[in-house]
This record gives sequence, structure tokens and C-alpha cells, in this order.
Amino acid sequence: MGRVDGKVALITGGASGLGLADAQLLAREGARVILTDINEEKGAAAAAEIGGGAAFYKHDVASEDDWKRVLADVKTNYGGLDILVNNAGVVILSSPEDCTLDEFKFANAVMSEGVFLGCKHGLPLLKEGEGGTIINMSSTASHVGFPIFFAYTAAKGAVRSMTKSIAAHCQAEGYPVRCNSIHAGAIETPMVQSAQGRLDEKPMDIPEKGVLPSDSLGTPSDVANLVLYLASDESRFVTGSEFVVDNGLLARPAM
Repeated sequence: MGRVDGKVALITGGASGLGLADAQLLAREGARVILTDINEEKGAAAAAEIGGGAAFYKHDVASEDDWKRVLADVKTNYGGLDILVNNAGVVILSSPEDCTLDEFKFANAVMSEGVFLGCKHGLPLLKEGEGGTIINMSSTASHVGFPIFFAYTAAKGAVRSMTKSIAAHCQAEGYPVRCNSIHAGAIETPMVQSAQGRLDEKPMDIPEKGVLPSDSLGTPSDVANLVLYLASDESRFVTGSEFVVDNGLLARPAM
């Protein structure tokens, strides 16, 4: 029996990177997974590769109408929702002085407003079940200053704070819903490859086992394993918490 056997999971930004790894692992552990993304071609291909009834919806997380449409379909086709992974994200290279208002609004529309909309419209479905869970993808950028990722940092800081408010709200209202955030460091994904100017290069060869050196990037599975734990009933006593997956980045003194 899988660790999330029979649960229905919706993962935004599921066409590639962390979202795809999350969907693949949750499906292997028994969940019925729904991938959403703005990239229709990659998203549909990813769902087909996962198989086992995995579904894909084209979905702009910054659109409230899209959230309403997708979740209405989920209720009709699946009867409810148990796991919501707010993973969709974008990265813009710009400092506080260089960042334009349009860039700032775009980053926050996807990663701050998108998470808000997912939680707001996902809660009615999540609270109907025996135990729902929201997993919000924040970042180590919510803890430290990365000037070149200014808009991204602002959005991820909002996710960190919203997560705690949502968790407290659910407990105060008596909803059987937990909400936690994940704060990953640099993970070898297309987003990080793009930010580092390596998108057209061969991905780094990172071992899947063993302790990694301090300068190593992580793999998507390093985050997906934590998503699985937070999605399962094993984490029933965990809510309003932030989980750092950064190979000690925040613990190391500045040199």
C-alpha cells in the first residue's frame, strides 16, 4: 500500500522540474495526480508518461477564473481534493533598482497571488475530506537577501507568511486541513539552469544517494521526498511549519 494511496493530488507547475518530480513520486505512492501548467505540450506529455490515470489541465495560476474552472472539474471528476501543491513559479533576474513594476507584478501574480488563489479556492474542497494538506513551495530566498532575484524573493516571502496564516485559520475554523511551506535551496531544475545561464547545457550529474558536498546543487527528488511526507498522513501533527531543504546553506556562516 502506498503512502498516499487513493488520495487526489493537484500539483501546479507540474510540467517540469520540482512539480513533475512531485507528481511522479506521489503517483508511485498511490495518489491520483492532476498536473497543471501553462505549458500544454509538456504538461500533457508528462501526465501521459506518468500514466495510471494522471491528468493534465492547462492552467494559469495567476488567473482566478482558471482556478475556479480547474477546481470545478476536479470536484466533478474526482469528487474532492486531498493534496494541493502550490509549486508554479518564475524567476526574473533583476535587482531592487533594475526591477520594473511590470516584472515585480508578474512575479508576484504567479507566486504570491497564485498561491493565495490556490489556497482560497482549494480550501472548500480540501476541508470536505477526512484530512487535506496544502504544500506551498517557498524558497530559501524568503530567509536571506538575494538582490538579483528581488521580485522572486518578495513573492516567496509572501508565501512563507501566508502559509502560517492559512494553517492557523484552518485550525481556528476546525477544518481538517494542514498547511506547510518548503524552502529549497538551489535544485537542478530548468528554472535554476536558466537563472545560471545553463539551460542549453547538459544537466549536472548529481548523485541520487549519499551526502552531498556543500557546493552541490540538490536534485528534484530531494524536495519530492519531503512533499510526499507532508502529503501523507505521517505528517498529521505538522502544520504552519517551514521546512528548509538547502544542504546547510542557511546554517553556514558567511565567509
